Amino acid sequence: MADIQFITAEVCPFAQRTLIALLEKGVEHEHIEIDLRNKPDWFGEVSPYSKVPVLRHGEIKVYESSIINEYLEDVFPEPALMPADAAERAKMRIWIDFDNVKFVPAFYKVLLADDADRRAELATSITEALLFIEREALGTRAGGPYWLGEALSLADVAIYPHMERLAVLEAYRGIAVPKECGRLKDWLGVMSGRASVRKTAHDTDYHVQSYANYADGTANGTTAKDMRL
Repeated sequence: MADIQFITAEVCPFAQRTLIALLEKGVEHEHIEIDLRNKPDWFGEVSPYSKVPVLRHGEIKVYESSIINEYLEDVFPEPALMPADAAERAKMRIWIDFDNVKFVPAFYKVLLADDADRRAELATSITEALLFIEREALGTRAGGPYWLGEALSLADVAIYPHMERLAVLEAYRGIAVPKECGRLKDWLGVMSGRASVRKTAHDTDYHVQSYANYADGTANGTTAKDMRL
């Protein structure tokens, strides 16, 4: 058995974050796939939140994708996915927090909402978030194709998976990426070309099918329950 166990579900964007990090760092690991609709009995023992991903490193258990990825950076520092400069690290964490706290909840809530006014409000917030990213993140880089500039960072790794799924919002809620977001589209093109992303990515049809139960209100997994609160 490998010293690192990665417990995941292929459909999960949060798990995709950590799989990209593992692949970028070349960390050998045992890949354990579970069915989120039929979780094994042992899963509750390793995942107190009943969510993927979970990383087991010997006797150490780490969960929550953003925390796992920083743990991987601490334990496997090369190649680096965090800037050496403290200010740049802070910027990286700010954008990961923006994704976790602002963009991702709106993504799920607009799919789950059954009230037209609430959907419209959330759709506006998503459009504003994408324009904010275009202007305040990608529009302020000193140069380079990635979120912080020249080098790939954990910001790219964390933010990419739900951006890969933007077609879900257009398919079910008519929310398109604003035409003004040229830098965002360019960034998505750069990310989709990385080997780690190609190994973890799925096409539009896969994602649209995977989110059908969110759009029709029947999703009852842990993420759906959390986002309904």
